Amino acid sequence: MNKIVREHYPVENLPEDLREGLQAGVTVRVVLEVEDVGIAQPLMSFEESMRLINDYRRDNPERVSAEDAVQRVRDLRDEWDER
Repeated sequence: MNKIVREHYPVENLPEDLREGLQAGVTVRVVLEVEDVGIAQPLMSFEESMRLINDYRRDNPERVSAEDAVQRVRDLRDEWDER
């Protein structure tokens, strides 16, 4: 969750509707939190997905075998274990 906190924020800088009932000249603590409303992103079509995959493959021709990938992960894991 995203959160913004402002300490000692002047009441005069608040929007009018938030200043209601607050004394002028004081400071407040302002906390803004983004509500988790689960913004849905439009689904990508199969054709669009395949176009992006093919573009990636065209721009990144090097390939890694499964064995090479496993060895890379093991090497990284071992490197962290040694620290």
